[in-house]
Amino acid sequence: MIDQSILVLDEGTTSTRAMLFAQNGSQRGVAQAELTQHYPRSGWVEHDAAEIWDKTLACARDMVEQAGGPDRIAAIGITNQRETVVAWDKATGEPLHRAIVWQDRRTADFCAQLKDAGNEEMVRAKTGLLLDPYFSGTKMRWLLDNAPDVAKAAKGGRLALGTVESWLVWKLTRGNSHITDASNASRTMLMALDGEGWDDELCDLLGVSQSALPAIVDCAGELATTHADLFGAPIPICGMAGDQQSATIGQGCLSPGDTKATYGTGAFVLGNTGTQVPRSQHRMLGTVLYQLGGERHYAIEGAVFVAGSLIKYLRDTLGLIGSAAETEELARSIPDNGGVVIVPALSGLGAPHWRPEARGIISGLGFDTGRAQIARAALEAMAHQTYDLASAFAADGAEWKSLKIDGGMAANEWMAQDIADLLAIEVVRPDFVETTALGAAMLAAVGAGLHASLEDAAAAMIGAAKTFTPGMDQDVREARLKEWEQALSKV
Repeated sequence: MIDQSILVLDEGTTSTRAMLFAQNGSQRGVAQAELTQHYPRSGWVEHDAAEIWDKTLACARDMVEQAGGPDRIAAIGITNQRETVVAWDKATGEPLHRAIVWQDRRTADFCAQLKDAGNEEMVRAKTGLLLDPYFSGTKMRWLLDNAPDVAKAAKGGRLALGTVESWLVWKLTRGNSHITDASNASRTMLMALDGEGWDDELCDLLGVSQSALPAIVDCAGELATTHADLFGAPIPICGMAGDQQSATIGQGCLSPGDTKATYGTGAFVLGNTGTQVPRSQHRMLGTVLYQLGGERHYAIEGAVFVAGSLIKYLRDTLGLIGSAAETEELARSIPDNGGVVIVPALSGLGAPHWRPEARGIISGLGFDTGRAQIARAALEAMAHQTYDLASAFAADGAEWKSLKIDGGMAANEWMAQDIADLLAIEVVRPDFVETTALGAAMLAAVGAGLHASLEDAAAAMIGAAKTFTPGMDQDVREARLKEWEQALSKV
C-alpha cells in the first residue's frame, strides 16, 4: 500500500502555504510565499487574487513533488482567510477587481445605513452576525456598485463571487466547480444558520444575485477534483473550512463547551455549541463550525481585528523592534508596563465592542517609556482583548473553564502566561501550533475515508500540549483591568 500524504492549502492574510501531513498528523513539508498587501486608502485592504492563485499553485506543486508525485497525495484540504471576497469572470477565469480583504472597512457607511433602516435584528437572528464591514456580503455589494468590470460581468451573467476557497477550487478544477463550504458561507451574511442554501431575503437586502454565488457544500467529502494538467494527475479535494473553524477542529474542540483562541493577524475565539444554533445576547457571533453529511455543528465566536498585525506594525511601520520574537525578551526585561497601555484598534474594534470607527491609542507615555514598555503593552493587549471576550461569553452562559490557544503568536510563552494570569484559567498550547492547517488535514482525511470521523482523526492526528497555570495576584489583575478600561474609554 502506498504511503499517501494529505496536502493542505492554507490561505492566510499575509502568506499562502502548502503543507504536507502524514495520516498520523505529523508535518512532512511546507512551502510558503508572502502575499502583497495593498492599502489604496485608509481603512481599505486589498489582495491580488491572481497572485494568491499563482503562489498557491507554485507552493502546491513543490509539495506534490516532495511527496513523490500526485499518486502520493490522498486528498487536498483547504483553509482560508474567511471574509475576503474575490470577483471573477466565469468565461475567462480571471479576477475582475482586487480581492477585498476581511480587514477592509470601506462598507462601514453602508452597514450604518442598513442598521439605521432597522435591518440588524433580522440579520442577526438569521445569520448570527452583526451589520459590520467585516463580513463578505457588503463587500460583494460594494464591488457590484463600484467596480465597472464586476457590474458588466453581472449584467452579462458571467460574474462569479466567492471567498478565497471558492476562488481556489474554481482555479484548481479549471472552472468545473464553484463551491463554498458551510463554514465559510456562514460568514457572508447571506446564509441563514439553519438554512440549506443562500437566503432570498438576505440576498435581496444586500443586492447580491444568487446566480453569482457558489453552491454550499459539506466541509468534508468528495467535494471536487483538481484538473489533471495542474499536478500530472487528478487529486480529490476532500476538506474545506474557514481558518478559525479549521483551527477549532485542529485543537480537538469537538464537544460543546470546548473553546480555542487563535492569535494570528487578528485573534479569534470559538466555543463549540454542538448542533444547537447559537443565540448570543452580548454581541458575540454565531457561526457554522462544520457541516458533515448535511448536519451542521455550530460555534459562538468573538473576533478581535488586531493581534499579530500590531506586532508587525511595531516592527515594520514604527521600527521599534527587529523581529516579533524580540517582544518576549523585551517584556521579560521589565517588571511591569510602566503605566503604558495600548488599545490596538488600528482597523476598528471587534467583539464585543463592534466599533468600526475606533482608532488605536498608546496611553501612559512618559520620558521613562522605552521600547520594552511599548512591546510589553502590545503583548498585554492580547490578554485584555481576550478577557473582554471571556466576559461576554460568560454573560451568554458560556464561561470558559480553560482555553486552548494556537496561531503564530502563541509561540510567545510570555504572552501565553499573561493570558492565563489575567483570565485566571489554565491556558493550553499544543506543541504543534499550526492547528489551522491540521484541522484542514483532519477534514480532508475524514472526507477521503482515511479516518471514520473527526473524533477518530483527532485521536490519531493531534499531539501533545503544554499547560500554563495562572499565578497573578488579584490586586495586580484588578489594577491591569482598571488601566485597560480607562484606556478603552478614550478610544
